[in-house]
Amino acid sequence: MHKIVTGFAAAILATSATFANAGVWVLDGAASSISFGSIKKTELGETHYFPDLSGGVDAAGNVSVDIDLGSVQTNIDIRNERMIEHVFNGMAAANVSASVDMESLEGLEVGAMTSVMVDATLELLGVETGFDAPMIAVRLSDTRVMLVSDGMIFLSTDDLEINAGIDKLQELASLPSITRTAPVTVRFVFDLEY
Repeated sequence: MHKIVTGFAAAILATSATFANAGVWVLDGAASSISFGSIKKTELGETHYFPDLSGGVDAAGNVSVDIDLGSVQTNIDIRNERMIEHVFNGMAAANVSASVDMESLEGLEVGAMTSVMVDATLELLGVETGFDAPMIAVRLSDTRVMLVSDGMIFLSTDDLEINAGIDKLQELASLPSITRTAPVTVRFVFDLEY
């Protein structure tokens, strides 16, 4: 997710020809989400997501997006509770951060889109994980930008150091297996504030 941030930050900043003088971009949490998938019993795939996100990009190009871990939605209440307790260890939030060289970015016209490569860092439970991912930035209006993943980003539970929590979920649910690599997709919508 870390590299997601760098990429989306670049995309956001690319929507303004002279972003340094424009203001800051604030995440629209109601329109944004991070989704991830899992496969249990070898063949049963499920989709989960975090609906509560906040953050933005400041005029200096510093990106920060907070993920409310307690908002995780797996469509099963008891599984939500188990993920919060055993995978996230009751931690309130994870953070995605990055920095962007705004001077190297060019503006997008309203309705135009561009591809960007994301280089971000995800901090989860005190562990920082970096990764790269292709993203698409779309300028929706003069003051609104949407950034979505171009395909899926794959994150390893081993890299995130959450295997012990996944082991516990597997045990509690009496499952023969849960995959240890998760596909992730993101949708971020940012509004420009002066």
